[in-house]
Amino acid sequence: MKFSFFHLMPWTDITDSGKDWPVANKHFEPERGTEFYRNYIDAMAYAEECGFDLVGCNEHHFSPYGLMANPNLIAAALAQRTNRIQLAVFGNLVPLNNPIRVAEEYAMLDVMSGGRLVAGFMRGIPHEYVAYNIDPNESWARLHEATELILKAWTEPEPFGWEGEYYQFRSVSIWPRPRQQPHPPIMMSASNPESAEFAAKHRAMMGVVMLVNLDGAKQSIRIYKDAARANGWEPAPQDILIGQHTCVCETDEEARHYLSEGRKYFYGVLGGGVRTAANLVLKESRFYENAERRQGVDKRRQVFSETTIDEFIEQGAVLCGSPETVVKQIKRIHRELGNGMFNITMKVGNIPDSVVWRGMQLFKERVLPEVHDL
Repeated sequence: MKFSFFHLMPWTDITDSGKDWPVANKHFEPERGTEFYRNYIDAMAYAEECGFDLVGCNEHHFSPYGLMANPNLIAAALAQRTNRIQLAVFGNLVPLNNPIRVAEEYAMLDVMSGGRLVAGFMRGIPHEYVAYNIDPNESWARLHEATELILKAWTEPEPFGWEGEYYQFRSVSIWPRPRQQPHPPIMMSASNPESAEFAAKHRAMMGVVMLVNLDGAKQSIRIYKDAARANGWEPAPQDILIGQHTCVCETDEEARHYLSEGRKYFYGVLGGGVRTAANLVLKESRFYENAERRQGVDKRRQVFSETTIDEFIEQGAVLCGSPETVVKQIKRIHRELGNGMFNITMKVGNIPDSVVWRGMQLFKERVLPEVHDL
């Protein structure tokens, strides 16, 4: 079993104004921001010492939800602070960026880190398209074309031209090329049938980025495996990543308290602006292809607001408790889903950094030894 330590880099000092979108950047304090970045990067580098296999980051815009407008900058910093751990960029929001730039920066990271990159190809969430003035209706088509272009840029040894629907390049020949050949392992979100099939087509690892419930994850995994077989290959357990909010404390009660409070801030404040923006996009676009999917988004938000932390634990949606309790939870999820990788987020909302660091120590000392060989 592999474990990824994932960090959103949230801003923890916002008030109810976080429910607006965009959030006015007058609330950002540069000196405090420097402290945040330093502490967050320290924690991510410490993940290597704690025995994690990967350290993960991602991309978000115009929101205190996450301070990583460019995750490649964070990964580059971590490449210089670590020696063994894989750098999992989950990921660049490919439809919003120049795909050749993505190919180049990912190749640089792979070479700089000695071949430790896991490259995420993500579509993103609705409001990112408003932030970068990209038509949300084009999100899937842009992702498909950009993915093909990036893979060709990594693997084509001679200069080539590209004339696509969304991207045109007269001549492409990136320097450097990736260190891992034919290219770094790629990760794609597979939280719904469309994305699961797309990931399988490209032999990408699939990620249920944030587990909602076990039944939904089982459906995505089944679709992913069926699509992989249709494309002539069989996924291994370590091709399947499950992402979860995680809190490990000395006692179950302490962990429940901190995760409950952190998720209130995460969904109630940080997530408020994201929901506001998403609703604007969903009313005006076909970001989600059918009405059932769009209604599913609203239903999921309602579930998150009404479900208690104990219910989330029972559903397998979070890892929360003492080390011994978390070991049991990991074994249960692995038994039901057959995944070979967990992507755990310990800095949930405004959970104190001291709780995160202590949780990492407990995970190292009393959780990993019991589950790493699953």
